[in-house]
Amino acid sequence: MSLSFPGESPEYRAARDRLLEREAALRRELEAVAVQRRDLPPGGLVPEDYVLQGDNGEVRLSDLFSPGHDTLVVYHYMFPRDPDDDRPGPTSGESAQLTLEQGPCPSCTALLDQLDGAVEHFSPHADFAVVARAPIGHLRTFAAERGWRRLRLFSCAGTTFSRDYHGEAADGSPRPMLNVFRRDDDGIRHFWGSELLYEPAEPGQDPRHVGTIEPVWNLFDLTPHGRGADWDEQLGYCHE
Repeated sequence: MSLSFPGESPEYRAARDRLLEREAALRRELEAVAVQRRDLPPGGLVPEDYVLQGDNGEVRLSDLFSPGHDTLVVYHYMFPRDPDDDRPGPTSGESAQLTLEQGPCPSCTALLDQLDGAVEHFSPHADFAVVARAPIGHLRTFAAERGWRRLRLFSCAGTTFSRDYHGEAADGSPRPMLNVFRRDDDGIRHFWGSELLYEPAEPGQDPRHVGTIEPVWNLFDLTPHGRGADWDEQLGYCHE
């Protein structure tokens, strides 16, 4: 089946049909990768029931599973940000009082802005949580300033949780890892992690380890100018 749009040339249609073949192949490959991911053998048991800090005090990793759910997705939020990240920090509210090094990563924040809406549709099926090394007070304050309503945020300060699951680099710098855990009769097991973060990226590209769940970057890929090479997420934008 070949569509056509008003005013298009035969050259455009031929090129578009060739692209469509690749898009269909990519769709098949994405599903094949998803099937291979689902078919992974059981991962390693979590070595301890990590004690995190939540809005109401201490909470264990096992408590993040809602009744009836066996799957938990955890995003390791870079708050504090990477020490080499010099993008501007918050400009208003209590979070503006933090030093740049103590503040949140703009890229992680942009992703969480988008996921805050998605969580409502995801939560009936599985759990989603955000952990960071920042104190829970900093997380709670910034979430309110950002307008997040659905994300569950926890501080993993004082634990090895992020280090054990590669949300930290070898030098202790935070990394934006995403991990999936599954609970079975034996306990909590690690199911999958976005290890593509640590694979060498293609020239001129970032790791795209969570690229399939990032709406903004995928929208850019649909446009004539693409992602560009001189833009990155910010905590705020000046609109002319």
